[in-house]
Amino acid sequence: TMTKTMKAVCIHQFGGLDVLSYQDLPRPVPAAGEVLIRVQAAGVNPVDWKTRSGSVPWKTQIDPFPLVLGWDVAGTVAATGRNVAGLAVGDAVYGMIRFPEPAGTYAEYATAPAEHVQPKPDSVDFTEAAALPLVSLTAWQALFEAGELAEGQTVLIHGAAGGVGHVAVQLAKWRGAQVIATASDRNAQFLRQLGVDTHIDYRTTRFEDVARDVDVVLDSAGGEIQERSWPVLRKGGLLVTIRSSAGVAEKAPFYGVRARHMLVRPEPTHFSGINELVVSGKLRPVVSAVYPLAQARDAHEQIELGHTRGKVVLRAQMGSS
Repeated sequence: TMTKTMKAVCIHQFGGLDVLSYQDLPRPVPAAGEVLIRVQAAGVNPVDWKTRSGSVPWKTQIDPFPLVLGWDVAGTVAATGRNVAGLAVGDAVYGMIRFPEPAGTYAEYATAPAEHVQPKPDSVDFTEAAALPLVSLTAWQALFEAGELAEGQTVLIHGAAGGVGHVAVQLAKWRGAQVIATASDRNAQFLRQLGVDTHIDYRTTRFEDVARDVDVVLDSAGGEIQERSWPVLRKGGLLVTIRSSAGVAEKAPFYGVRARHMLVRPEPTHFSGINELVVSGKLRPVVSAVYPLAQARDAHEQIELGHTRGKVVLRAQMGSS
């Protein structure tokens, strides 16, 4: 029998936008404990273009090419491997797959460990569902696990209108925290709608002139923003960075605070908590742009600029939601 093929976006070497190749590849086959997903949509994240460019050290395989990009996925179960319970062909599912191992969700089909997906809530379409997993798991683990954020505490969220940021705002408000958010003025109304208590336009105001005695800083920027964040923390407060952790452990004691670096992981208990918030309407992703899979280059070009409101998503099947 002929090997079934699919359209996918892959790279044959690390590099710029021009290394993205939209081509036919063999359709993957689910192993035991896995499902095959007919991909409707794939979320686009900064780690995708950093992986494409080679700036994320790729430790998993000696020769990963052709490497199909992407970790976020939403679609329907097309087949199940052995020993898969609770999921059936036709079920709508979504998840962040295998991270940080390659998952290949920029494709018409992708396999996933069954425990990395959840049933897609009816309240979100495939595009919105694909936007959620990586950013919401990142925000959840940064705020609640690394950050130990509790009701009544204050959190400063940098880049609050972005992918991780706009979800972190919603999670922090759900937890009962006060939220101080940095974002440009054009996002002020957007952030108010998400429930931000204090918005700081970083273009006109130095956030450290406004934020004081903060319990947790969520740093998605690194660099100078991270440097300027130390003094806004209360004694014993926590800086959680999802960017470079170089030097944070050494600097924290100087300010009498703590610092943690976190890398997101597919944790089923966290994801099921997130899923419940989506079902109950307490968490909703904002998708600012949707591109067909064939235009992955345009999607990467947009997110590399770093000013996207909410999320960018690729649509893998034409003529579907």
